[in-house]
Amino acid sequence: MKIAVMGGTGLIGSQVVKDLNAAGHEAVPHGQSTGIDVISGKGLDEAAAGVDVIVNLTNSPTFDEASAAFFQTSMDNLLAAGQKAGVRHFVILSIVGVDQVPELDYYRAKALQEDILKAGPIPYSIVRATQFMEFVDAVMSWTTDGDTVRLPATPIQPIAAADVAAAVAEVAAGAPLGGVRDIAGPDVFTLDELGRFTLSRRADGRGVVTDPTAGMFAAVKGDVLTDRNARLAPTHYADWLS
Repeated sequence: MKIAVMGGTGLIGSQVVKDLNAAGHEAVPHGQSTGIDVISGKGLDEAAAGVDVIVNLTNSPTFDEASAAFFQTSMDNLLAAGQKAGVRHFVILSIVGVDQVPELDYYRAKALQEDILKAGPIPYSIVRATQFMEFVDAVMSWTTDGDTVRLPATPIQPIAAADVAAAVAEVAAGAPLGGVRDIAGPDVFTLDELGRFTLSRRADGRGVVTDPTAGMFAAVKGDVLTDRNARLAPTHYADWLS
């Protein structure tokens, strides 16, 4: 099976390509570095030619209100190229709880991306993942002031990027779901608890203060970013840290 992986040189995409090729498929990575532009449409017809599956892992360069325009244009262009080429399956990676946090511009934009795919002309699959373990440091950096990290007590269920890639590759190699598959890490933490655990394991001198107003995840109301009924990935956060 020939699979075009858009955003195939990034954190998740590069591992998806590796996993698919190891399974005997022909997975080709595409991105700006390979001459593909999902906004202008440059190179998309060539990338989609002869392809059975498109996996779209491209991401908006910003997380603000401009992200909606990115997903609208990129999805329109990719779906048009895929339909023209006779692609039989289109896969995207989204976020668990994405439609439950309308306060966040980026989450609204990702929900829009899902809606565009569902209404499009190509059989589809959506993989929704919980927060990546690889992003914990960035989340803490947003609200660090000197030796203090301020984090809300938002429940999250972190998942390793390698486990996300494996799940995306499995879905891409299968029949279209015509719906959503949720995947999540095996452990649930509150974000402030996760911060304390991370810093203590690294002998980091910073301390965590629980602040319900701190950072992007302060906008999340309730327990919507976890899913105990999701397919649970094997990697525990403590093992990933080690």
